[in-house]
Amino acid sequence: MKSLVSTNWLQKNLDNVRIFDGSWHLPSTNRNAFDEFKMAHIKNSIFFDIDKNSNLDSSLPHMLPKKDSWEKILSKLGIKNSDHVVIYDNSDVISSCRIWYTFLYFNHDVNLVSVLDGGLKKWLKEKKEITKEIKVFKNSTYFAEEKTSLVLDKNQIIDNIRNKSFDLIDARSKQRFLGLQPETRKQLRSGSIEGSKNLPYTELINAKDHTFKKKGELISIFKKKNIDPNKNIAFTCGSGITACVLGLTYSIIGGRKPVVYDGSWAEYGLK
Repeated sequence: MKSLVSTNWLQKNLDNVRIFDGSWHLPSTNRNAFDEFKMAHIKNSIFFDIDKNSNLDSSLPHMLPKKDSWEKILSKLGIKNSDHVVIYDNSDVISSCRIWYTFLYFNHDVNLVSVLDGGLKKWLKEKKEITKEIKVFKNSTYFAEEKTSLVLDKNQIIDNIRNKSFDLIDARSKQRFLGLQPETRKQLRSGSIEGSKNLPYTELINAKDHTFKKKGELISIFKKKNIDPNKNIAFTCGSGITACVLGLTYSIIGGRKPVVYDGSWAEYGLK
């Protein structure tokens, strides 16, 4: 799996890959990701709206879209099954990982979908080229196949509390996990799923340049949290975004596709 590519690699391959800006911000930040994209983005990139390109029939935020919807979305963006797609973001929650996971769920070649390590923050810090020009691509015909084994629903989570067939790892902050900090969504109670373990996604990221820590460091962090990456593991968070940061980390460690509880606390934590 080529889960990550460096800023230098992308700079050399700008015309050989398709590039998504997958920035998504928590509502509390009062930032508009698309407005920011229009002001500055990496050459050849197109904006990918995580909220709009989700299951709009669900009452839960940015759930996985239906297969036919995903095919239409990517076809309209001119993506082909043979394209190497590189996703970056300018978000504190590293939202690019959510889009990476969605590509895996719909069976895009794992070697042809990557996240830009360090995202736009690192790209700008290195004074690499940005543009305001928005490129338009011709429509394509994209074919998807759902890998339903990569997603869990609430019933499977409840069953696992009893039978403990996998470890469930929560990417939220320790304060939220322990129920010491109120949830931003008022309809949610505080706390965590029974039997789950906490691994805040921020612990996997280098604060200096927003890149992922090295494989050895990531393995050590998992071990310190009493998480065995060789066991059956699934990931959860607030609404399915940062769970995918853990998921990408899991792919770096073991080269495997992650399993995510899509509804996460936005569903399980409803009052």
